[in-house]
Parts: sequence; structure tokens; C-alpha cells
Amino acid sequence: MTDPSHHDSYPDTLIRSILQGTRTIALVGASANPARPSWIVVKYLSERGYTVYPVNPGLAGQEILGRPVYAKLADVPQPLDMVEIFRNSEAAGPIVDEALALDPLPKVIWMQLSVRNDAAAARAEARGVTVIMNRCPKIEYGRLSGEIGWQGINSRVLSSKKPVMSEKGVQKRTLGVAPGTNPFGTRR
Repeated sequence: MTDPSHHDSYPDTLIRSILQGTRTIALVGASANPARPSWIVVKYLSERGYTVYPVNPGLAGQEILGRPVYAKLADVPQPLDMVEIFRNSEAAGPIVDEALALDPLPKVIWMQLSVRNDAAAARAEARGVTVIMNRCPKIEYGRLSGEIGWQGINSRVLSSKKPVMSEKGVQKRTLGVAPGTNPFGTRR
């Protein structure tokens, strides 16, 4: 088993490259309740250009934010770049195993804040999958793009870039490269 201490912190370059290289995300544990953090993350990531597939067996066949909800990862109709786990640490193990049964494998398994399962992470990493634990991609995106600074939080990211107004009149920042593109600007 690999040393789990490498999951205590992650370099910004790793987080940024994951967020820039990801296009499709399955969010396991998605909620239809707008007050729940998982619903907020589905909305946020979708608004940033990611294709988010909500996964929740109790809501399968329904929709969250106009997206169909799937019962399990194998039901998602396209290959996944990332599987984000919005379940507790114990439940993360079987979800990681479900993700490792996919063909092709996801590039990243991301466990939400307070979710850490070192044994599951070791299984995924042994198969070449990058694992992030105890982090939120919404928070990391906001921190690295500078959006969090607009909300009165010092992200220590300075930028002279002019904020981009969305069609809804809401300011959004990007990580510098749109999801689904490489740093040289060409589509994958």
C-alpha cells in the first residue's frame, strides 16, 4: 500500500490540471434539494462548462437541474473523466470499486470534504487513477480562479484579468483554460 500521507495536501498545479482536463463528471450522492451542498456543486460545475451526471439510486429516472439522474455509475451514457463522491468515507470504498469496474476507467476519483478512504484510494491509484480526498472541486475552482476573492475570502490569488459576465449577468472566473481544451487552446 502506498503512503497515505501524500493525500494530506495537494499541489495547486495538480488540482488545476485536473479541473482543466476534466469535461465529464459523475456526482455520486447528488441531491434534488437546492439547500444541499451536492445540488449546489452540480449547479456550479455545470455553469462552468462541465457535463455533470447526477448519480443517486433513490432519484434514478428523475432530473436534477435538467440533468437525468442515474442509479449507478455504469448507467452513465458516456466515459467519465471524474467520479466525485458526495457520500461518507465508509460508502466511498464500494463507490470507488464501482468506478474501477468502468471501461474506460475515470481519470480522477474525487472525494468531497470530510470524505477520506485510504484503502479505496490505494486500490484506485494501483490502477492508475488519480485520487483527491477531503476537497471540494467547487471550492478549489473558486480558489484557483479567484472567484472566492469576490466573496470576501482572501484566496491569495491576484489577477488583473477582467471578470467575464455570463449571459445571466453573473460574473464568473475561469482557470485560464476552458474545460475540454488543452493549455494550447485546441479542443481535445
